[in-house]
Amino acid sequence: MSGSPSVAAFFTQRVIVGVAEYVVSREPSSTLSTYALGSCIGLAAYDPKTHCGGLLHYMLPDSTVSPDKAARQPAMFADTGIPVLFSALKGLGATRTNLRVFVAGGASVLSGPNNFKIGERNIAAAKQLLGVYGFKISGVEIGGLVNRTLHLDLSTGKLLMKLPDSERIFNLG
Repeated sequence: MSGSPSVAAFFTQRVIVGVAEYVVSREPSSTLSTYALGSCIGLAAYDPKTHCGGLLHYMLPDSTVSPDKAARQPAMFADTGIPVLFSALKGLGATRTNLRVFVAGGASVLSGPNNFKIGERNIAAAKQLLGVYGFKISGVEIGGLVNRTLHLDLSTGKLLMKLPDSERIFNLG
C-alpha cells in the first residue's frame, strides 16, 4: 500500500541528545536527534564506511569559565565536547579521513542587543577546533535568527534538519 510505513520504520529507535550531551552509535536502527538549537551548536558526524555516527549539542565555546563543570559534563563546551565526541567515534571504528561533519545552530535568538554573542562565539569555536583536529566540514547551517532541530539516521547517514518553516535533508552517507 502506498504511503504505508516500512517494517524497518516500526523498529527505528530515536535517541534524544539533550543540551550539553552527546551520543555515538553504530546501531543502524537508531536515529540521533537533538531539538531546538538556538545559540547552541549541534555537531553531527557520520562515517559512511563503518556506519557509525554521533551528535553533540554544546552550549558554550570555552570551558575555562567553569573547569569543574567541564570535568563533569564535557559536552557542555566546544573545547571539551568536540574532542570527547571524536574520541568516542574513534572507539567505534570511525576514522578522521572518513568522517563527514555537519555543523548547525549558533543563531541569535534573543531579541535586542546580544552583548555576549554566544551563537557567534559557538560557531567560531566549532570552526577553529575542527580545523585544529583536521576535520573537514561537509556542511553548515549556522547563524541567523531561527532555531534548528537535527535528526541523524545511522542506517543511511541522512541528516534531516527542521526549521520553524521548512525541512532540509543533507547526505553524510
